[in-house]
Amino acid sequence: MYLYAKIFHLVGMVSWMAGLFYLPRLFVYHAEAQSRTDSTRDVLAAQYSIMEQRLLGIITTPAMLMTWLGGLTMIAYNSALLGQRWLMVKLVLLVLLSGYHGWMSGVVRKLSRGEHVMTSDRFRVMNEVPTVALVLICTYAVLRDSVGLLTGVAISAVLTVLLGIGIQLYGVVRKRSERKVRA
Repeated sequence: MYLYAKIFHLVGMVSWMAGLFYLPRLFVYHAEAQSRTDSTRDVLAAQYSIMEQRLLGIITTPAMLMTWLGGLTMIAYNSALLGQRWLMVKLVLLVLLSGYHGWMSGVVRKLSRGEHVMTSDRFRVMNEVPTVALVLICTYAVLRDSVGLLTGVAISAVLTVLLGIGIQLYGVVRKRSERKVRA
């Protein structure tokens, strides 16, 4: 039963992370649509609201529940896991990630009412939160207690910085391409 719970947990985690990566990207597009002054503004905003609500309600929230249920079931079948430091770190990170999920749920509601929440650039930055959490969680889940708390954070920080550099380079290329299209 433990292995079936692990499969359930992993499928939930992959689906949850997909939603956590894509939902802020929709927020970026939604914020850009809200800043438009042409006739497409309302149509685009309405379409993004539908997409956000469906992604959150049909995929992301059920996947979060699957992740938690599978993980807690694994702990129930192997309570010795609770004595391992890596799992405590992972659980803290999951609680924080669940809070981020809750924040995004609030953003979906506000955007659907037409409220301005933040700029598209700020949403781009918020889009990196699940990436940082994923790197940290995977570091501790794989290396477990063979790595100290600070070493795990350092490894995760290096991986996150490298990822951030890649994202920044992509942003530069994207802005250059947009300028060429406009010219």
